[in-house]
Amino acid sequence: MGDEDWIIVRKPTVAALWNSCFMDSQCSISRPLKVIFNEPANYWTDALPVGNGRLGAMIWGGVASELIQLNEDTLWTGVPGDYTNPNAPNALSEVRKLVDSGKYAEATAAAAELVGNPADVYQLLGDIKLEFDDSHLNYTKETYQRELDLDNATVRIKYNVDGIEFTRDHFASNPDQVVVTKISGSKPGSLSFNVYLDSKLDHHCKMNGKSQIIMEGHCPEKRIPAQVYADDNPKGIQFSAILDLQISEANGMIHILNDSKLRVEGSDWAILLLVASSSFDGPFTKPSDSKKDPTSDSLSVLKSIRSLSYVDLYAHHLDDYQNLFHRVALQLSKSSRSISCPKQNQDSSVSTAERIKSFQIDEDPYLVELLFQFGRYLLISSSRPGTQVANLQGIWNKDLQPKWDSAPHLNINLEMNYWPSLPCNLSECQEPLFDFLSFLSVNGHKTAKVNYEASGWVVHHKSDIWAKSSADAGNVDWALWPMGGAWLCVHLWEHYIYTMDIDFLKDKAYPLLEGCGVFLLDWLIEGQGGYLETNPSTSPEHDFIAPDGNHASVSYSSTMDMAIIKEVFSVILLAAEVLDKNDDALVKRVYTAQSRLYPTKVAQDGSIMEWAQDFQDPDVHHRHLSHLFGLFPGHTLTIESTPDLCKAAVNTLHKRGEEGPGWSTMWKAALWARLGNSEHSYRMVKHLINFVDPEHEEAFKGGIYSNLFAAHPPFQIDANFGFTAAVAEMLVQSTMEDLYLLPALPREKWGNGCVFGLMAAGGVRVNIRWEEGNLHQVRLWLKSQNSLKRFRLHYRETMVPANLSCGRMYTYNGQLDCVNTCSFLYD
Repeated sequence: MGDEDWIIVRKPTVAALWNSCFMDSQCSISRPLKVIFNEPANYWTDALPVGNGRLGAMIWGGVASELIQLNEDTLWTGVPGDYTNPNAPNALSEVRKLVDSGKYAEATAAAAELVGNPADVYQLLGDIKLEFDDSHLNYTKETYQRELDLDNATVRIKYNVDGIEFTRDHFASNPDQVVVTKISGSKPGSLSFNVYLDSKLDHHCKMNGKSQIIMEGHCPEKRIPAQVYADDNPKGIQFSAILDLQISEANGMIHILNDSKLRVEGSDWAILLLVASSSFDGPFTKPSDSKKDPTSDSLSVLKSIRSLSYVDLYAHHLDDYQNLFHRVALQLSKSSRSISCPKQNQDSSVSTAERIKSFQIDEDPYLVELLFQFGRYLLISSSRPGTQVANLQGIWNKDLQPKWDSAPHLNINLEMNYWPSLPCNLSECQEPLFDFLSFLSVNGHKTAKVNYEASGWVVHHKSDIWAKSSADAGNVDWALWPMGGAWLCVHLWEHYIYTMDIDFLKDKAYPLLEGCGVFLLDWLIEGQGGYLETNPSTSPEHDFIAPDGNHASVSYSSTMDMAIIKEVFSVILLAAEVLDKNDDALVKRVYTAQSRLYPTKVAQDGSIMEWAQDFQDPDVHHRHLSHLFGLFPGHTLTIESTPDLCKAAVNTLHKRGEEGPGWSTMWKAALWARLGNSEHSYRMVKHLINFVDPEHEEAFKGGIYSNLFAAHPPFQIDANFGFTAAVAEMLVQSTMEDLYLLPALPREKWGNGCVFGLMAAGGVRVNIRWEEGNLHQVRLWLKSQNSLKRFRLHYRETMVPANLSCGRMYTYNGQLDCVNTCSFLYD
């Protein structure tokens, strides 16, 4: 194809684009991306998740009885809170004096006066319960299949009873805001069952006509009360869920049982539509003041979709979901020099649990593909424009008292949830994070002013749906950490450089960056040696042994504090350059302060110092990697610009070890990838893919459950997202100036492969193919509307300048020679 040839692409599918980009490739994207079971779920972590960003469901797949557990993302305990403490300034002054005097244990004790009230708690919605005829107890077990197909975001269950095949399909539609279930039998008139709604929250059910059940209830006004039925005049968030039942016209009857159940008799098929709403009207409105009527809102949604056929609902769902999911494809296979994977792992009848259990021996790359795409599936399913942020469990929760409140934790977990959004081509899914950050800044302004007598806004380590900004109740080592909002601000700049959305930078990102920067400037104080320091300062969730032998967690200028502030200040200066704000007073202050920040130092043992002093570490294998923030996800430590510190980072990772919960393992994988160390990055990938038995969990050991949910244990979704981000980091890394191809590819483990649709900074879309561990071909094109992108393209020791024009596709060979360009249009 010549330089001036044109390709006209009309509504391209991923397969069409893949074929056009890799016509001579042996790669295929035909392998099914399915999570497979050969029996019903025995545990919650065997159930399969579906979600539309706001509504989530866990499908158990029982035969005689079925349980579909439901979540809605705005169901939380509590009401808007006061996140200020007028006594904090005096306590802050005392803590600073003690730190200045080197009395770190005393400062830690005194800092308890700076922590606040506990965050509120994510709640569940309820259950759809199905009861089938006793004949289903004798189903043919060999015919049972249960699977989640990531390609169409649908859970399907199939089994035979007396020669009749019964099928259930479940999906959660974002465009129509409904959870849909279709149940059918292969023999006309063979389908009979009961269905009803239930919830652990205070609720009541009533019939609406002859085929609808309405469940109304409320969340507790206070977090985790002794019982949820004690409040006769509830003031918490109200909710409503409506189940609509439709059956075949030719056969079947619907009966009402006990004013709370629906009975289907002799139908060919049945369709269940579940819609739900709450009275939540933003983080600043008390539920008792909300004008929203959840039942009215749910009925309105149901009315808008009830006339749609199942085919229409499914088509809407597929168009919406696949537009996101099909942007990225990945295929991995081992080098021909490696032992081939056992053939059974390509057998669609082998359960995913068995594949997980065998991974430590066969290291099946196909399972890595599946887990990579599962993370993208979960992000699409739990975070969409207009929804709440994905919390500690995404949106899938079965408990009134979930572990760690299932609340957003800002000292790694919430950020990790969104690490894959940009490189894995799901930038829209990050929008809830920025809406949440805007709310946090409002409350954070009050917290900064009252608690710290500072301008701007501040957020600590743990929040909730009410945009809690103050320090949480609890131990100082994790609760007193005023850098949560600053870390989140880094995502603002990252979003800009991947999307090149100048309006987002100007209207959304920069005002938040200004407020964060103003606070950080006020928070920094004059320290020893002319440096600006933070005091009090902690390294998240970790203690040290002070020179006097006492354990403490409060000191000054922890490495993470300084790394985050350096990153934010750098981002402010870069954004000011883009927006022509270099002469603003804030920008000048930031520029002056930047050079005075306490530097990252190397400890006597050759590792990165976690604190400003080389304190003794009582737990060298601690799960947090806070002092390596500047390496990843930050950019202030790089192999090119700070080689000595990167060498110390290598020593730090060796010192920390390989054990830890899932999210910690994936942070290590990304850190090793950023260092270009494919061996250790892959070791972390392999470390995560260990089967977790729900009956024999070991806390803080990581691993994954049979349904691919990642484990702390217990389940935390952050490691699922971290896995996807880490694999992407192994394949592509980028800044606005540089694009690195296959920087941490494990050449024997994934010797052959293709990746389509990953994103790089500058709005560059990347397709790569490699063979026997060596780059074979790469194609690049600008997704953004920028007219020109100049950068350096890197592969191993080779570097070439690259210039990309919008509307043109560029093909490079393994030596980074540009061998072809063509123009293309989307119609």
